Amino acid sequence: MKYLIVGLGNIGPEYADTRHNIGFMVLDYLARKYEGKFEVGRHAFVTEIKTKGRTFVLVKPTTYMNLSGKAVGHYLNSLKLPPEQMLVITDDLAIPFGKLRMRTKGSAGGHNGLKHIEETLGHNNYPRLRFGVGDNFHKGKQVDYVLSKFSDDEQAELQTLIEKSADAVIAFGTIGLERAMNQYNTK
Repeated sequence: MKYLIVGLGNIGPEYADTRHNIGFMVLDYLARKYEGKFEVGRHAFVTEIKTKGRTFVLVKPTTYMNLSGKAVGHYLNSLKLPPEQMLVITDDLAIPFGKLRMRTKGSAGGHNGLKHIEETLGHNNYPRLRFGVGDNFHKGKQVDYVLSKFSDDEQAELQTLIEKSADAVIAFGTIGLERAMNQYNTK
């Protein structure tokens, strides 16, 4: 079985390690752990990892967040996979920092990357893993917040949370979405 795992983020050193790039951070961890090496592909950096009899194609779109659907559409088509075999990893302001929410579908919730994926696919019926980054910002400062780095307190927990997210990705492909949701969704 093959799965497409899309980590949302923005390319460029100015965006590295920001809240909005948590999808990239989780995929970077998976690539290191399973000895994948990202290469330049169409609309994305791409690598493939194998574990537990499954193949995971890891995709970090290079289109910037607002055009993430270009990479999603291309790789779903080229791999001939249904959306149910794709998991999109994204940051979420509506979830407290450190909480994970895996879902079968859902709204974009104001997230421009998810909006573009929905526009590209024509629906929102695809699995996603939302990584809570909290909402500790003043009104009107949402963009500044998601494009800022994690606080020192958050940094202390970040690596453990990235590892847990990576485990959730592997569980998605090995034990299925429903069981992975039961195991990794945090209250």
